Amino acid sequence: MDTTGLFLALIFSSIGLGYFVYGRKQANPVTRYCGIALLLYPWLVTDTPVLLAVGVGLMLIPRYIEL
Repeated sequence: MDTTGLFLALIFSSIGLGYFVYGRKQANPVTRYCGIALLLYPWLVTDTPVLLAVGVGLMLIPRYIEL
């Protein structure tokens, strides 16, 4: 993984922590699980464009899915 990938992993993990905390406080399972996914997926994905696409996709899920 190059420097860009490491930086994106840091950004998306930080956003994931925020989503997780917000989802837990608001009792919103979609936001909470997206936060967990944002925290964990950078460990599995090493390709930078895929890392960016999956991260943006996970960030948009709570906006369009509400329970």
